[in-house]
Amino acid sequence: MNSLQIIRVTLDELPQLQDISRQTFFETFASSCSISDMQSYLNNNFERQQLSTEIKNENSCFYFAIYNQKLAGYLKINFNSAQTEFKDPKALEIERIYILQNFQKQRLGQSLLQHAIQIGKQNSLHYIWLGVYEHNNKAIQFYKKNGFRSFDSHVFMVGNDKQIDILMKLDL
Repeated sequence: MNSLQIIRVTLDELPQLQDISRQTFFETFASSCSISDMQSYLNNNFERQQLSTEIKNENSCFYFAIYNQKLAGYLKINFNSAQTEFKDPKALEIERIYILQNFQKQRLGQSLLQHAIQIGKQNSLHYIWLGVYEHNNKAIQFYKKNGFRSFDSHVFMVGNDKQIDILMKLDL
C-alpha cells in the first residue's frame, strides 16, 4: 500500500531541502535556459544560507512530501511580508510545488496543493496565488483544473534569462 506523509521542514533538514530544491528545479527547467543561467539560479537561490533564512522566516513554511518513506517533493508557502509580490495579509502564496520526476503521476502535487488550500482556509484567507512559467503547460493545466485563473504576469529571472510567469489565483 502506498503512503504519503506531508511534514513541515525544520532547519535540521536543510541538506535534504537543498538537494531536492536543486534537483527538482533542474529537472523542471533545464531545457528552458542555458547551463550558465541554470547554474547561477541554483547557486543563488538554493544555497544553504538562503534556504536557512527562508526556513527561519515565520511567514514562510516548507513541507516535504514523503511517499513510501522516500522524499518525493516539497511545497513552500508564504504569508504576509514573505510573499514575493503582493504581501496581502488575506492571501497565501504558493512559491514552490515540486515533485521529483521519479515520483510524478502519483498525485503528490495534488496532495501538496490540497495541503496549501487547507492551510489557507484554516487561516481564513481570501485567496491563494502563485506564478507559473508561461511555457509550463502541464503546470498551467494542473492549476486551471484545480480552479485557479490567470490574473496577471511578471518577469522571473533565471540567471540572466528573463522568463515570464503567469500569475494565477484561487478564491477561497
